[in-house]
This record gives sequence, structure tokens and C-alpha cells, in this order.
Amino acid sequence: MNAIFLYPLVVLIWGTTWIALKWQLGVVAIPLSIAYRFGLAALILFAWLAWQRRLQPPRGKAALWVLGQGLCLFCCNFVCFLQASQTLASGLVAVVFSSATLWNALLARLIHGRVLAPRVLAGGLLGLAGLLALFWPEIGRASSASLQGLAWALAGTLCFSTGNLLSAALQGRGLAPAQTNAWGMLVGTLVLLSYCLLAGVPFSYEPGWRYSAALLYLAIPGSVIGFTAYLTLVGRLGPERAAYATVLFPVVALNVSAWAEGYAWSAPALLGLALVMAGNVLVFARQPSKPAAKASMAGSSKASAAS
Repeated sequence: MNAIFLYPLVVLIWGTTWIALKWQLGVVAIPLSIAYRFGLAALILFAWLAWQRRLQPPRGKAALWVLGQGLCLFCCNFVCFLQASQTLASGLVAVVFSSATLWNALLARLIHGRVLAPRVLAGGLLGLAGLLALFWPEIGRASSASLQGLAWALAGTLCFSTGNLLSAALQGRGLAPAQTNAWGMLVGTLVLLSYCLLAGVPFSYEPGWRYSAALLYLAIPGSVIGFTAYLTLVGRLGPERAAYATVLFPVVALNVSAWAEGYAWSAPALLGLALVMAGNVLVFARQPSKPAAKASMAGSSKASAAS
């Protein structure tokens, strides 16, 4: 599948997972719900890989990178964002998370030496400005937001960005996202379950249809499909361009909220939406290339003059 299909697929799936996350709040402790999600997703990926005869454990340095990817993408970042949500407005958490576009670009520059594309950076800044406008009423009411909450949100974003770069490195070694995700999700599940045991979190399950439906949606579209598609984009487009999808998730969520919960669009929100879309255009605009014909003509004329 090409990026033209994968990008909107990721945005649509992850922009609607908030409904399922909301349905999971209640009886089951949040870390345990996350463990259920990634445990089920890992089982599905392992079964699919075994059926495709592609199931093989990572070896050597790749095994350490998969371990790091599992901790960053399927464990620590979720814990950080849940901690941040205790003291920060959800809109501000979304804004901090959407800075992944910039963090991915900076980390790729520091670690892999990738060139910082001005259009990507400008588009990321436009997207952040748009999200600030979208969530400004909610952020303005968050007077009790603490620096500790901001630190948790930033830590979660850095975990997410680090996991992106680890996935890009693993794909560079020929390991497909489906393979590394399966092992990474297993790592995240085991760490979360260990935490629940050590912290004395009661193991429970809510038998209602809403919780089970939410778990299936988060595990299959949200994790098996969503993470595999997103990390494939990281390998094809680069970490910085793929991460602009994080700016579009809240836009999809607000549109769903307008349909399901009566969210009313305001003038600042519409301005924010326009800025987000403008940023998207900048990030994915093609760079003008110099005509090869002119270059060859210039070269031939110089050669003629020299002779």
C-alpha cells in the first residue's frame, strides 16, 4: 500500500480512538486496559506472521532496538500521557503531543544527520499554532495546569519520537513494522502487567459490550493496523513528515465530537483548522526541482566554449 492511502488511514483511525478510550474508563485500571490492548494486538500480529511464515525473533542489535521501541511506543509514552492528563487540559496534551513533528525532525538531525527541511519545520509550527487556536478556550480554562503535567506530556512525546526513529532504523535493517511491532507490543504488555502486579493493581475485566467493543477497536484498527501503517509511513516518508499526522488527529476527533456530542465550531477554531491544513500543505508540498534539460544545455555550451 502506498503513502497516499496509508496517511489518511492512520489519521482516520487514530483520530477516532478517543471514543474507545473513553468507553474503557471505569472499572478496569487504565494500565491494565493498555496491557489488554497491546497483548491482544500482539497475539493477532504473531498469528498473522506465523500464517505468513514470517515470524522470527530479532537478533543482535536489532533485538535491543525492538526492546526500546516496545518501551517507547507501547508502554512508557502511554503512561506519561495518562499522568499528564491528571493535571493538564486534554487540548494542551494534544498540542504538546503534536510537537512530535518538530522533535522527530530534530532527533533525526542529531542521530541520523538528516537535513532539517525548512518546509517541514514551518508546517509543523503552523500546525501547532492551529491546534493552539482550536483548543484555546479549553487551554485558557486550565489555570491549574502544572509544570509537572507539562513535563509528563513532553516526556511522552519524546518517547513517541524516539520510538519513531528506532522503527526507522529497524526498517533500514530490513525488518518490517509488523514484525517489530509484534515483539514490541509483547514487551510493552509484559512491562505493564509487571507494573500492575508490583503496584497491587487488581486484575479485572468489565464484561459489558462497550468495554469489549472498545478493546477490539483499540487492539485491531488502533494498534495492529494503526501502528503498522504509521510506522510504515515513518520508513517511507521520514519520521518528521509522517509525524504531522499527530497534528491532524485532534482535528478528526473534533469533527467526530461535532457529530456525536454537539461540539460547536467557533471562529478561532475555524482559523485553527485553516492553519493546520496550511501546515499540512507545506509539509507535503513537493520541492521544485531544477530542470535537467537546462542543466545539460548549460553543460554542453560550456564544453563547446572550452573546445
